[in-house]
Amino acid sequence: MTLPTLTIEAERAYPPRISGFTKDFWAALREGRWQTTRCQSCGKQTFPPKPVCPHCWSTDVTWSKLSTRGTLYSWTRIHAAPTVFAPEAPYACGIVDLESGIRLACRLVERDGKPFAIGQAVEMLELIYRDGPLFAARPIE
Repeated sequence: MTLPTLTIEAERAYPPRISGFTKDFWAALREGRWQTTRCQSCGKQTFPPKPVCPHCWSTDVTWSKLSTRGTLYSWTRIHAAPTVFAPEAPYACGIVDLESGIRLACRLVERDGKPFAIGQAVEMLELIYRDGPLFAARPIE
């Protein structure tokens, strides 16, 4: 299943640093695939993707799909943004608990101007910027 997309006619304010290991994550995201690493020894997923399992220290990790839906655990709207993000302010960021058990922080995208609410169902989506992808979450309709 591919992520829903939202095109943004701008360049990313702070592009991610792509390493030899994370290039596979960013390449997959560019194709709309939402994935992370899963440890073959203990079976746990981690996010962001890591070459070493933080639970059991195994280096036997593989790529696995992440759930695309979750629940908004917490959120905030940033008005006084760092200089690099100032042109985008105000913007919302939140903590999302994915159905697969991963908790992550990401940008939040409004849907139909409705306010965000803790505990609401959200879906992950791909933000397609001119210079590459980022991920975000938005309320489910």
